[in-house]
Amino acid sequence: MPDHTTAPLRYTAFSADPAGGNPAGVVLDATRLTDSDMLALAKDLGHSETAFLTAPPEGLGEAGRAYTVRYFSPRAEVPFCGHATIATAVALADRVGPGDLVFATRAGTVPVTVARTPDGTLRATLTSVEPYVTDVADADVTEALAALDWPAADLDPALPPRIAFAGARHLVLAAATRARLANLAYDFDRLEAFMRRLDLTTVQLVWRESADVFHVRDPFPVGGVVEDPATGAAAAAFGAYARELGLVPDAATLTLHQGADMGRPGVLTVELRAGDARVRVGGTGARIPDETGADDGNGGGGGDAR
Repeated sequence: MPDHTTAPLRYTAFSADPAGGNPAGVVLDATRLTDSDMLALAKDLGHSETAFLTAPPEGLGEAGRAYTVRYFSPRAEVPFCGHATIATAVALADRVGPGDLVFATRAGTVPVTVARTPDGTLRATLTSVEPYVTDVADADVTEALAALDWPAADLDPALPPRIAFAGARHLVLAAATRARLANLAYDFDRLEAFMRRLDLTTVQLVWRESADVFHVRDPFPVGGVVEDPATGAAAAAFGAYARELGLVPDAATLTLHQGADMGRPGVLTVELRAGDARVRVGGTGARIPDETGADDGNGGGGGDAR
């Protein structure tokens, strides 16, 4: 099992406040850890994901700024995790300075840039793998709504259900009102079974406040977590969804608010560039001081980890 050289750091992503955003574990040297070790450590931390770094594939990038990264939830390995990527990038920038990084993930190669803002806060921006958006069967939407206990009439017809991918698959469902989004009490086991059948990482629940401002929530039962406080992979997928459906121009910057309903507010910036299918997701990050303890009041920061 891990010793002091592989002990995880804890960083939050998409907030400069350690009490906001989405906490992640970060193990900067996982060379000696087995898969079982990584899963056990992620389960012990209880965050929605923990990132584990090892040496990069040959030729990926310069030493100290390129890594292989694997992500584990408390229940299983996941192909990509946006918030743990942001947290990892900020953790590395604390040690080697801001600049460009590159991560080899199971989903593909993910470049990340870290910059220091005028107030001294570190801000990281990841570039997703190539995204896609697909239709979802009416029967599957019906089952998802039944698991969520959401009437179909509570959906926003201007934002139709789709499955979106930018490193992991997410079902996008849009609420017609902020009140509908705020009221989330779902059947954990039923939604988990549904998501496993469709190979979904989260369900991206969305309410549109304005042309470029959205509020989102992400149930994550397949990771053993009721809700993810800030979800970078889903934000990237949603950017692809918004562009695919013509909700925003080809070049646009979207602001996603997440975590307020859990008491961990965070802000995710989604950037779309004309002529580039990839999606950029950025946000601030911060070290979580050790004295806060392992429990952040939400099952380790992931919303009732099971």
